[in-house]
Amino acid sequence: MAQSSQYSGRSDTASDLKDKAADQIKKAADRVEDFAASAASQAQEVGGRVQEVAGNVKGAVDKSLKDQPMATLATAAIIGFVLGALWKS
Repeated sequence: MAQSSQYSGRSDTASDLKDKAADQIKKAADRVEDFAASAASQAQEVGGRVQEVAGNVKGAVDKSLKDQPMATLATAAIIGFVLGALWKS
């Protein structure tokens, strides 16, 4: 009978360990889910801000094209040259 109670104790310990591991996995999954939701929310917010800035830049470029077309063309050429040099290196 001593062996029977010994194996029963091991079974309880294994069951406890299994339950603890399952709890830890659930907690980790919940943390990952919360992190993903937070990241998605921040990405949406950043996307909205980028669209707003793009709209502002478009308006500024349109105004610049009307008021100073040659200066705008020169600026675009310089920016293109710099980006090309950066891309090449």
